[in-house]
Amino acid sequence: MDIGVEISLYPLREDFVPAIREFLDRLSGDARLRVVTNSMSTQLFGAYEEVMEVLRRELRTTFETLSDRSDKAVFVMKVLGPLPTA
Repeated sequence: MDIGVEISLYPLREDFVPAIREFLDRLSGDARLRVVTNSMSTQLFGAYEEVMEVLRRELRTTFETLSDRSDKAVFVMKVLGPLPTA
């Protein structure tokens, strides 16, 4: 079963762009997903298990990285499914 996820990252720090770029680079590096980015959000498409695995890993990595700097972040996410298998 395929799903689509729309996700936005809002680092709660003055210099927010590097955290967003790092997150997007990690998402785009996973060939199992189709990643579409625009100025408002990022959409991920793929098999349910793979999308959720990547999100679980990358959200944790982002929170851990920000925690090392005593920063926080907000993720806003919408999940759509099931989608027709690509």
